[in-house]
Amino acid sequence: MARIAGIDLPENKRVDIALTYIYGIGRSNVGQLMEKAKVLGSKRVKELTEEEIGRIQKAIEENTKVEGDLRVEITDNIKRLREIGSYRGLRHIRGLPVRGQRTRSNARTKRGKRKTVGALRKETRAKLETVKTA
Repeated sequence: MARIAGIDLPENKRVDIALTYIYGIGRSNVGQLMEKAKVLGSKRVKELTEEEIGRIQKAIEENTKVEGDLRVEITDNIKRLREIGSYRGLRHIRGLPVRGQRTRSNARTKRGKRKTVGALRKETRAKLETVKTA
């Protein structure tokens, strides 16, 4: 099993697909990495030699930030936005979409489960009143 940047790559996947398992490497920049490492992307991970794995590791280390370093940089950037009180920082603090998306009808994954405001059913209201009196 090939291990690159601390991630075990799946054996029977193509190299160009398997490299996307590494945080920070996507479909758009995997082609450039394969060219720099001089490895065919159509090969399977189990067919790679030790030399090819080393060239891929070297290309990744030289050209891109991946895994822990990238995660630290992103959290530092968000922390900086929060500290300076920018609009984007406030959106991060409030847990709302940062990049201008609408929130009236969408953004459920970011905002969480719906919280109904206003209308309550009779049964729910009765339960709440019994709890308050007790």
